[in-house]
Amino acid sequence: MKPFVRILLTGAGSPAASGVIRSLRLNRDIDVEIIGMDCNPEAVGFHMSNKHVVGPRASEESFIPFVLSLCAEEKVGLLFSLVTDELIKLAEAEEELLRIGTRLSISSADSLRKVIHKGRLYQALQTMGMAVPEFRMVNSPEGLISALYELGYPARPVCFKPVVSDGSRGFHIVDNGADRFRMLFQEKPSSAHISEEELLRILHGHTIIPETLVMEYLPHEEYSVDLLVKHGEAVVAVPRLREVTVGGITTKSSIAKERDIVDYAVAVVESMQLNGNIGVQVRRDRLRQPKIVEINPRIQGTIVHCTAAGINLPALAVKQALDIPPSKDELEIRWGTRMTRYWEEVFYDVHGSSYAL
Repeated sequence: MKPFVRILLTGAGSPAASGVIRSLRLNRDIDVEIIGMDCNPEAVGFHMSNKHVVGPRASEESFIPFVLSLCAEEKVGLLFSLVTDELIKLAEAEEELLRIGTRLSISSADSLRKVIHKGRLYQALQTMGMAVPEFRMVNSPEGLISALYELGYPARPVCFKPVVSDGSRGFHIVDNGADRFRMLFQEKPSSAHISEEELLRILHGHTIIPETLVMEYLPHEEYSVDLLVKHGEAVVAVPRLREVTVGGITTKSSIAKERDIVDYAVAVVESMQLNGNIGVQVRRDRLRQPKIVEINPRIQGTIVHCTAAGINLPALAVKQALDIPPSKDELEIRWGTRMTRYWEEVFYDVHGSSYAL
């Protein structure tokens, strides 16, 4: 008889939810029941879960009490969070969750604090002798402008992003060589490029800005590396070449057998002593050397591409949490597997009950 586990999946409205749910249901060795949780009552993952519940945001004081009560009531065996803002609070509550029988697939709170804050992450990796982009941390308009010039602007583009942010939120490229005319008439207004003049206009009148990481622009290929890590030791790493992205979400990608990318990502997660499903964003610099962009210490939005390539990372994380070793064929990657993402609809009535056409 196969083992059974009831899984609480928080962030059921996130871009990753549908792929994670599909991956978990493809697990042939363990029967799963999925409870989707989200602060949005119309979260799309609700229509794919066995059961769903609307819960508080991580920023609310009621978040951990709500999760503890839900896990106890529903006899949840394993909790997966798809929301970065929840991770540290959940890690800090791990002992309480274990007492009611709920396991976490998550890194320690200390490790999470180091990697979620991009500035501390870069400093830690640099101290350990690992290659990172040249960077500065600033918290004022004057500091931001000075950092741009210290890092080579206007001869080279420079980018910046808040030290704590998800996806492409707050990411901008200051590039003196960008073709503004072409961008005006041929690109969507969501372009990350911004001119120095526009930046100065936006900053005018402000004396403080959110703590921001200003870094060299990495001009070449971008990869999302999905890893399963067991208490600081990488079990498997799958690099996805991000060919097309929309709003920070990959819409076209391929599984790329590139040893230096794998080795770099593995060294990063092992040096930071992470655990569970981890995502490492990497780009190649001007010399095509891999350098980190950020770490997502959780399941990433396009992890289902790895499932299609033979590596079902959410299912492997369930097994790892239950102390079930993976089989050899579960770790065999089908290199070159490609993915194209397209829109698909979910329909539901005024009461929230889903139906098909």
